[in-house]
Amino acid sequence: MSVQERDPCPHRILDDIGGAFSMGAIGGGLWHSIKGARNSPRGERLLGSMTAVKARVPVIGGNFAVWGGLFSTFDCSLVAVRKKEDPWNSIISGTLTGGVLAARGGWRAASRSAAVGGVLLAMIEGLQIALTKMMAEPTPPPYVSTSSAFERARTSEVEGIRL
Repeated sequence: MSVQERDPCPHRILDDIGGAFSMGAIGGGLWHSIKGARNSPRGERLLGSMTAVKARVPVIGGNFAVWGGLFSTFDCSLVAVRKKEDPWNSIISGTLTGGVLAARGGWRAASRSAAVGGVLLAMIEGLQIALTKMMAEPTPPPYVSTSSAFERARTSEVEGIRL
């Protein structure tokens, strides 16, 4: 989905919160169902899997929703302040989100988490730009006016046949 097709900012935040919760719930459901089954005794693996899913999936989904909501809020705020929508907004939003989520651990933890968030989003944005350029249709060569050499070659005789 391109930037132009996205919802306006107040709606985008809620949309991103829901999408992040769903992604966390689905991924956490898969992860914890396997983990619960592996950590259960033989014969109770299905029950252990379901218990692990019921206990952890809402927490994982909620964590993803908080991250997505903060990221989207920072992204929309940067779009409003900077008046442009470019990859720098996502990188700065990732940095701010990482820092805010780790703020309870002190300034060292917050700065480390902010750096990780910024680097992670920079890698994601760089990969997205590279894939977009790689998958784009090749641009046609620029218009070249017919040169006099080309005209001479076209009008010259080749083996007695005029082209």
